Amino acid sequence: MVTFVWVLTGITALLLLVVVTGFNRLRRADLAAREAIGGIDVQLTRRAELVPRLVETVKAHAAHEQGVLGEVTRARTQVQRATEGDDVGSRAEADAGLERSLADLTAVAKNYPTLRADATFSELLRQLADVEGQVAFARQYYNDTVRRLNDLVATVPWMFLTGVARVHSRDFYEAPEGHREVPGAPF
Repeated sequence: MVTFVWVLTGITALLLLVVVTGFNRLRRADLAAREAIGGIDVQLTRRAELVPRLVETVKAHAAHEQGVLGEVTRARTQVQRATEGDDVGSRAEADAGLERSLADLTAVAKNYPTLRADATFSELLRQLADVEGQVAFARQYYNDTVRRLNDLVATVPWMFLTGVARVHSRDFYEAPEGHREVPGAPF
């Protein structure tokens, strides 16, 4: 009888260890994914903060391009709104919209030699290209952490603990359709 009690105690301790380990692994993976989406938000915000300066610089040289300038401003606002929510798809869509409008803006700039020669404009394009690299890195890091989280959520024995840990699978950050080169690419 004493042996049975020790065996039962050992099994209970082992099960408790598995539950605690699984809970902690799931929570850490979920926190890593939240941190990673925050990294994307930081980079999207950095890019969005460059937009007003870029728009003002273009206005000084190409004031009659109001349609393009207005679209860039609208796209920037969409990015800011998307980063306030929890929807990864909204972020990706807003991100793609801003990328398209910035590409259109740089295409317009090709028609203005004085704008292309402007040092401020060139520096803003360089900063934009730097931020684009950081956005790409943040997207990749987020997708890596989401893959690890989703692997845990979908495998035994961790999948049985997702409800207790209040963790669920997350969506990947999909590259915008028709993803182009960095908008700040040189002329």
